[in-house]
Amino acid sequence: MSKTMTTRYDVAEHLRTPEEMAAYLEACLEEADGDAAFIAKALGDIARAKGMAQVAKEAGLSRESLYKALSGERSPDFDTILKVVGALGLKLHAEADSGKSRTVATRSSGRAAKRRAA
Repeated sequence: MSKTMTTRYDVAEHLRTPEEMAAYLEACLEEADGDAAFIAKALGDIARAKGMAQVAKEAGLSRESLYKALSGERSPDFDTILKVVGALGLKLHAEADSGKSRTVATRSSGRAAKRRAA
């Protein structure tokens, strides 16, 4: 029986277009469940696909600090995330989570209710 040779899978090798990079980040955001280090690692995968030195330059960071920030071992500052996302040519967006029903009370609505009660 012959041996099966395997190689380590590297997602960065499969992220070739901005659309693939955006889809990968979107999928990771959905799966992260609040884990900022997981998102940082996903951004690191995309940065490696695009070229870490180029991304570091465009983000205004050193290559070494970018590797550390996007290693997945820690949660980088949000300003670092925003710089990297911009350097990658991606955009963050938000949408309402229709699966979660939340009531948000604001101070102004609370004051109006007090005035009506008085």
